[in-house]
Amino acid sequence: MKLNIQLAIACATTALAASSFALTPAEHSAEKDRISAEYKAAKEQCKSLKSNAKDVCEEQAKGAEKIASAELKYKSDPSEKNRYAVAKSKADADYDVAKEKCDDLSGNEKDVCKKDAKAAHIKALESAKVAEVRHDPTAKSSDVAEARKDASEKTREADYKAAKERCDALSGDAKDTCVTDAKRKYGQ
Repeated sequence: MKLNIQLAIACATTALAASSFALTPAEHSAEKDRISAEYKAAKEQCKSLKSNAKDVCEEQAKGAEKIASAELKYKSDPSEKNRYAVAKSKADADYDVAKEKCDDLSGNEKDVCKKDAKAAHIKALESAKVAEVRHDPTAKSSDVAEARKDASEKTREADYKAAKERCDALSGDAKDTCVTDAKRKYGQ
């Protein structure tokens, strides 16, 4: 199932990237209809699954639809704002799916899974922000450097939180050592 959605995303991305011409209103409408139909078909395939597998499948379908819609908007108006929206849609979709997958776990494993998902989400968003600034023709090199610095700080903070959550499975001196090592590694 996941492969089908990824294949659909790859095909849609390739199709959108292949044409550098603006879409006519009829083509735009047809693309919207295609995205909607693919979403409905993916949701239909999820009905045969049970419990959390069904929830994960549905999140994948929603994510694929959001990504395809953002890519369509970018194709219609290839601006930096829309390029960022595509990257953000991808990061959000991956995060939503990862969070849903964490529901199969329990206790500290679930907490660690969610912190790892959040860290990956923050990394993707910050990377998109840096790319947005880097592609901005009015941005100065100092703006790019500042964006990279902010991204690095936020990413390090998220990684630290995930590492600290892993330490919660330990107790006593082992936990203290783990937290100290995480602080040192991530500059906290």
